[in-house]
Amino acid sequence: MSILRTGPGFRWPGGARVGVIFNIAYEGWSEGQVPGIGPMGNPLKPGFFDANAASWGKYGAVRGIWRALEVAARNGVTTSVMTNGVLAKLWPDTVRAIHAGGHEVVAHSYGMDVIPVYLDEAGQRENIKRTTGLIADVTGEVPRGWISPRGTGSPGHTALLAEAGYLHDGDCNDDDMPYLETAGGREIVRISLTMDVNDLPSSIRYGNNARAMLQQFEDAFSALQHRETQPVLMDVTIHTHVYGRPAGAWVFDEIMRQVVATPYVWRGTRMQAAEWLLAKRTELVPGA
Repeated sequence: MSILRTGPGFRWPGGARVGVIFNIAYEGWSEGQVPGIGPMGNPLKPGFFDANAASWGKYGAVRGIWRALEVAARNGVTTSVMTNGVLAKLWPDTVRAIHAGGHEVVAHSYGMDVIPVYLDEAGQRENIKRTTGLIADVTGEVPRGWISPRGTGSPGHTALLAEAGYLHDGDCNDDDMPYLETAGGREIVRISLTMDVNDLPSSIRYGNNARAMLQQFEDAFSALQHRETQPVLMDVTIHTHVYGRPAGAWVFDEIMRQVVATPYVWRGTRMQAAEWLLAKRTELVPGA
């Protein structure tokens, strides 16, 4: 394995030092499975079906994805939408709408319960093939980006993605910037999925209200512009079953409004970031 990373002089399109990616996590679970967490916070005893958590998760497909796409359209922002294969199977109209809106469809495993590290190599290959095929059948385009549930692949999963033709993945968290990795003899762009401005840990894990995520963003965004000197890429992420709801969607809207109004900040999709990195590969330096 070899890695090439960006140096201090790297810039995003237009000469921007700061880049922002808006992610929408559109998540579903395999048939008969439910989210491991829910809005009540106290899990049921093992072995019992949690109808509350199941219904909470289903909101993303019923209402949340449409609201998130409306917010993006209102602000003229193109997003990267993490999409499980099971949603292409059960809610194909939603996945078509994502693609038709010009957003990047990022493969997100078959379901949130299908985590690569739990699978053997054959199982990982089959999950990649199944997920890729379901999304491609609905959109007419093979997805080129992948993020596993929890951003958790396996020690060999990145090489399998590169082998399957993926251009980028987000199963990493070790850099502020994308980097180019050679895995299994093939190149793939790694783009960290950062948790700093992410509705699920903010609201579900830490119990913050929506305004707290806005404050987190504003503080971080200001620091990136006025205190940092290195190139950086910032994630802003909502889940359609969490801040796809009215009580949180306004924060996504407000963050987009602020980013769009800020000069000298690049915004784009994960695919666009990967393609730009590859176009600038002569500027990359060996890293660990």
